Amino acid sequence: MMATTYIGIDPGLDGAMAVLFGLPDSRPIIFDTPTLVIGRNGKNKREYNLREMATRFRPYTFAPVLVYIEQVHSMPGQGVRSMFSMGYGVGAWEGLLAGFNFSYTRVHPQRWKKVMLDGMGHDKDAGRLRAMQLFPGIADQLARKKDDGRADALLIAEYGRRLHV
Repeated sequence: MMATTYIGIDPGLDGAMAVLFGLPDSRPIIFDTPTLVIGRNGKNKREYNLREMATRFRPYTFAPVLVYIEQVHSMPGQGVRSMFSMGYGVGAWEGLLAGFNFSYTRVHPQRWKKVMLDGMGHDKDAGRLRAMQLFPGIADQLARKKDDGRADALLIAEYGRRLHV
């Protein structure tokens, strides 16, 4: 019987996808959300690269996979453009998951953070610190402040793995 693979997704443009394997001592894999830079009206704008996002799932199509994706919601003070982009990103990730026939679970940030950041603050630095503690072998991939999306995806995947161990 094959070991289960756990995938965590932070669906934002600055988010990531993390892959944890059910095998002991296996090294996690982290991918930043693939994006393209598109020039419009003299300005560069980042957009989701759907084709590249799809390539992230192909290696796992023949293994038992459990996917957890952060369930996002709007918050006061967020702009219309950023909320549209976030909603688009969630829909893109979920569409790809459906296309690859992966079942997935939406996880509220409060739920996974309560478990994974117990005893710590719930800010972005706390997530990076916890991820570096749990996965010291890839701490170099989480060292920058802007790596918080990677840390969140990794902690979401670990949250899912802990639900099934």
